[in-house]
Amino acid sequence: MGLSSRSAVAIHALTMLARWGDRSLTSAEIADSLASNPVLVRRILGSLRNAGLVWSTEGRGGGWSLARAPRDITLYDAYAAVEEGRILSRHAHPPSDACEVGRNISALLEVEFRDAERAMEERLGRTTIAHLLRRVLANEREPAPVDN
Repeated sequence: MGLSSRSAVAIHALTMLARWGDRSLTSAEIADSLASNPVLVRRILGSLRNAGLVWSTEGRGGGWSLARAPRDITLYDAYAAVEEGRILSRHAHPPSDACEVGRNISALLEVEFRDAERAMEERLGRTTIAHLLRRVLANEREPAPVDN
């Protein structure tokens, strides 16, 4: 299937919720930051809720909030909540057994792709939403470069 933009949307939403942790955010507020559609954001937030990463309240003053501390949510948590299937696509149809490459490539690629996917999962598991938020805030404090 391959990686979609759902992970980026989920991580963005979680970082927004961490940034404004003292209040709930509506899906429209999060969608504004994403320059996206609130319906898409609600779908992603629903998956994050199902994974126990966010919770919502309805009615006036309602919205979305983190269900865990930002330091306890990794980028891998967000990825796992919203993505389906493997990251790297495999052959859509079995290759030909009549060819020496066709007979062997699927098994060889499976090992390589599985190792690559594990490496990505491990890397995403090392970064938390708290880490991202600190970097966002640090970037905001840095002076803008001067064009000459």
